[in-house]
Amino acid sequence: MSRILLVDDDKELCELLQEFLELEGFDVDLCHDGQSALRKGLNTAYDVIVLDVMMPKLNGFDTLRELRGESNTPVLMMTARGDEIDRIVGFEMGADDYLPKPCSPRELVARLKAIIRRVGLDKSTDNEPPLADHLIIGDLELFTTAHRVIRDGTPIELTHTEFSLLLVLMQQLGNLVSKEELMRKALNRKLGPFDRSIDMHLSNLRRKLGPYPNGNTRIKTVRGMGYLLLKPEDTP
Repeated sequence: MSRILLVDDDKELCELLQEFLELEGFDVDLCHDGQSALRKGLNTAYDVIVLDVMMPKLNGFDTLRELRGESNTPVLMMTARGDEIDRIVGFEMGADDYLPKPCSPRELVARLKAIIRRVGLDKSTDNEPPLADHLIIGDLELFTTAHRVIRDGTPIELTHTEFSLLLVLMQQLGNLVSKEELMRKALNRKLGPFDRSIDMHLSNLRRKLGPYPNGNTRIKTVRGMGYLLLKPEDTP
């Protein structure tokens, strides 16, 4: 049973979502402010934390910032405002996914299950062939089992989503990977017509990795088509 921490100051909404999620097989804990969420999130092993943006005592962004200082637990952000700037800020701070409010409980369940599959917590759905445990491209090393990325000997802190995207790109070195394929393989869901989450995650990944030591671009964007991880000797 996957354990979820649901954080929202709307107690009635929390109870309704808790009831629905528990019917879907989740074990759900509730919090109604950021400070309580931070304490629970850092002291309890959750599979996913669902975090509202507008909360008392500590808002969702500040809670996420504090969580990311000590934890890589996947976080799904929710906000009633739905502004693009909220999505960008959330992704830049390490959120794994984003869902505007009001949302369908069924969509929330689908997003949670996709995140859990993505981070390898649901072993029963793993029918893929085993992956190479250690991938090396230039100064970049990726360890699938340990979920670690090292650049020139220095560990790079990536979210689960960023790690999944990088893994797909490294497996397809030098080949264009469409947004649809990245969404399916890395986020376990279909690409929506107005979904820019892949672009935001790739922007953060590119910033964290930087260029190759020779100055060449590491990740190239092909407008309207997708992304590819270039070989160190390639020029964009």
